[in-house]
Amino acid sequence: MKSAYRSISAVAALSAMIVGAPVAQAEWQPDGPVSIVVPWSAGGSTDTVTRVLAGELTEALGQNVVIINQPGASGSVGTRSVWDADHDGMMMAAGAAADLGAYPVLGMLDATLSDWRLYLHVANPGLISVPADSDIEDFGQLLEALQTSDEPLTVATAGLTSAGAIAMGAIEGAAEINYRQIVYEGGNPAVIATVAGETDFTSQTATEQVDMIRAERLRPLAVIASSPLELDGYGTVPPVTDWLADVQSANNYFGVWIPADAPQEVFDTMDAIWENSIMDSEAMKAFAAERGALFDPSYGDAAQEAAMPMLSINAWQQYDGGTAENSPEDFGIPRP
Repeated sequence: MKSAYRSISAVAALSAMIVGAPVAQAEWQPDGPVSIVVPWSAGGSTDTVTRVLAGELTEALGQNVVIINQPGASGSVGTRSVWDADHDGMMMAAGAAADLGAYPVLGMLDATLSDWRLYLHVANPGLISVPADSDIEDFGQLLEALQTSDEPLTVATAGLTSAGAIAMGAIEGAAEINYRQIVYEGGNPAVIATVAGETDFTSQTATEQVDMIRAERLRPLAVIASSPLELDGYGTVPPVTDWLADVQSANNYFGVWIPADAPQEVFDTMDAIWENSIMDSEAMKAFAAERGALFDPSYGDAAQEAAMPMLSINAWQQYDGGTAENSPEDFGIPRP
């Protein structure tokens, strides 16, 4: 009996270790589902990557992590709902750090970038693409049309501070162009609109466009970067700097964030998950490779530093263009 009892006890102990493994890496153990608010519509760059991340966090935390889509006001509506909720780690926000840090500059949210603890995973470059049946064959032809057309060319974006709007601001900073943004509730609707012929082109992220590119419904012309983009199933997309050397670009980091005054045990747990699980996540790596994104996770101070170059570009674009009511300098955002 003692031998049998010891065997049963050993199995039970081993089972407890296996079951407890996901939450054993730090102290915080949520007592219910954790919510991540995606402040954009379903199917866009924030939504798709956050759903992959939610699966990884569910396994690591031992609790379900659910996605709530809450679009509006360039992502500030959903982000504000997290800021206004209890700062206990049970509700996180997702998105692009360049948007998050620009909200106080735009007067949309008082919380600055340093008021959040950042957990970054991928960077998503902006991509200039036209419908597959467009007469425009390369970015040089599009640039000529933007500079010479009497009527403004139309570009589909997700609106103020979105990757598409930042991309167009970067081009506008390097060349005099004539265009008009047609704004949609997210990157995915913007891309679909361009495929449908509602606009002349789109400038949303590669992640949002890659399916339509592989299906030969969109033709990519240039990536908003200083180096080419390799897209699986398509090939190489040249950098916009091949035509406009002075275009400002930086990695557009995406991730999740928690108010910085949440309990320390929440951050200890999330830091451990990022270090031990997300940094080497095969699911996240596969997503990035398949979607034309850069897998480059970081958290804490390193994430704040990584996010600043694109935030600087975005915030100063808005301020110099007269869109923002507050100077980025007031929030410690240096001019790029």
